Amino acid sequence: MKLRWSRTLTLLPALALAFGVTTAPAATASAATAAPALSSGWNNFSCKPSAAHPRPVVLVHGTFGNSIDNWLGLAPYLVARGYCVFSLDYGQLPGVPLFYGLAPVEASARQLATYVDRVLAATGARKADLVGHSQGGMMPRVYLKFYGGADKVNALVGLAPDNHGTDLNGLTRLLDHFPDAKKYIGELTPGLTDQINGSDTLNRLNEGGDTLPGVHYTVIATKYDEVVTPYRSGFLDGSDVHNVVLQDLCPADLSEHVAIGLADRIAFHETANALDPAHATPTTCASAF
Repeated sequence: MKLRWSRTLTLLPALALAFGVTTAPAATASAATAAPALSSGWNNFSCKPSAAHPRPVVLVHGTFGNSIDNWLGLAPYLVARGYCVFSLDYGQLPGVPLFYGLAPVEASARQLATYVDRVLAATGARKADLVGHSQGGMMPRVYLKFYGGADKVNALVGLAPDNHGTDLNGLTRLLDHFPDAKKYIGELTPGLTDQINGSDTLNRLNEGGDTLPGVHYTVIATKYDEVVTPYRSGFLDGSDVHNVVLQDLCPADLSEHVAIGLADRIAFHETANALDPAHATPTTCASAF
């Protein structure tokens, strides 16, 4: 088993690049070491939601991400606007540090359920809002549908989520020609294969419809997404869904899959609108400033 994990660790940088992660392991390690300082504005379990923003916001990182690196842009942005903001690590594999979101999606959804309960208990709120990037925008739907989340969540905002899976611009179809490699990846990093379109996890999730009553859904996508392909596969169908393409709001926005979650202030502004629709303002190119 040690040999197999050694091989997995060797493969992780290549898999990370395939899934659009560009942060180097050394940078990730540095950020993780500095986590208390970097996250000083969020993950404050003494924070009490205000009347203006009565629900805590839980941020759900993407594949190969973690609770700090993925949110160095959006978390402070929301804290500055008066939100109680929290983020979790999920999908850890034994012996694999720093790179998370790799365990089975079902197991990750159960971790999210536990974390949301912790946040609600600490803040005294009845419901939370969820904002997720990539897998973090899709996996919460498993929590909503199968683990009681629909009663505890007001809104789900997905930044480039893979709600209906991805084909990685056709690369995933190559795995059918290499069954041993597909089996190996599936056994050791099931969180990856769970996100391929047509997976058992996604088929079960989307069977019977994309949405659940009582939850407000927003999907923010970019046409330059090179990981969730085609990019419109992230869109949801339902009566309480707002699907938006960044370039429809600002044609000059060139963000791809990683940037939309890390640093795109146009996406951040649209996220804030989704969290507080009663006070939404138009999202345009000027929202970046």
